[in-house]
Amino acid sequence: MDLFKSVAHPSEFWALVKFKFGGGRDVVMPKIDYASLSSDMRRCYELLNQTSRSFAAVIQALDDELRPAISIFYLVLRALDTVEDDMTIPVGEKVSMLREFHTHLYQEDWKYSESNETDRAVLLEFPTISSEFRKLKPAFQEVIADIAEKMGSGMTVFLEERVNTMAEWDEYCHYVAGLVGIGLSRLFTASGLEDDEVGRDHQLANSMGLFLQKTNIIRDYLEDGSEGREFWPQEAWSRFTHELKDFRSPDHRTQALQCLNLLITNALQHAVDVLQYMSRIQNQSVFNFCAIPQTMAIATLALCYNNPSVFTRVVKIRRGQAVALMMQSTDMNNLRAIMARFAEEVCGVCGVCMWVQRVYVGWP
Repeated sequence: MDLFKSVAHPSEFWALVKFKFGGGRDVVMPKIDYASLSSDMRRCYELLNQTSRSFAAVIQALDDELRPAISIFYLVLRALDTVEDDMTIPVGEKVSMLREFHTHLYQEDWKYSESNETDRAVLLEFPTISSEFRKLKPAFQEVIADIAEKMGSGMTVFLEERVNTMAEWDEYCHYVAGLVGIGLSRLFTASGLEDDEVGRDHQLANSMGLFLQKTNIIRDYLEDGSEGREFWPQEAWSRFTHELKDFRSPDHRTQALQCLNLLITNALQHAVDVLQYMSRIQNQSVFNFCAIPQTMAIATLALCYNNPSVFTRVVKIRRGQAVALMMQSTDMNNLRAIMARFAEEVCGVCGVCMWVQRVYVGWP
């Protein structure tokens, strides 16, 4: 089916063919020798694939020492996120769970078996995850525990408060994604694969996370709204309507698109930091791991810009386009070209091209 959808896009069609039948998958996402792993670590990779197949793929392409550390990092944060998302947990209990969650990494038997969330397996099988966490070298453990503590505490800020201002939008995205970027950067440095500068520059690492999180929030307007969650900042949407849910109505489509475009323009501002961050990455597996989600994000923003479908259905880039981006996101020249191409698609609609020039020629 993916091949048929991409027939009208030859470059995507051939990327799919190469990826599926020409060895492209093994280049971008080499296979892991599961037979050499402990039973607990094999189960962790199974949980990783269950909770996020796309993210699991890029994680498992990392170099040997970094791969298990980032896999455990992801699963710990997924467990924390599952607690935050579970609306059946009373707020008082949830606040305590989030703030204390990092301590459970050092408790052999701690698990939570009362969640009904889709990803509840990471809570039910947390002893398996925490066991592998404690096998990591101390430098990795320190980073993961520190980020889990900061994220858990930060998540409590918005449990009962909606995101009101644009500054609060940045703050919320920092807690749930910027800290992930900072943690990953510190892990890259702790592994010895990247320079200390990568782990020290929290501003650029934070922007890496904010770019991805804002993209998800923008794209997921309909899904979040149907589940009673609101992450679009009130400062933005209140300029166009009295209630965020109004954007679902065809009668408010013009205002909905104006707000959508405003938020996309805000998110695109982080792309300059993304390119500066990526210009410092030296290890090829780390570069691919970081670049692929960023190119997917800017392609998604370009697809969403001025697109009324955001308010009626799930909007996703084509599988062929995703594979083509994955195979192209391997060096700075390609990355700059991809970012500029999709920025130009947005600028072709809104008429603002100075940003494209800055992104395309701003970094050596």
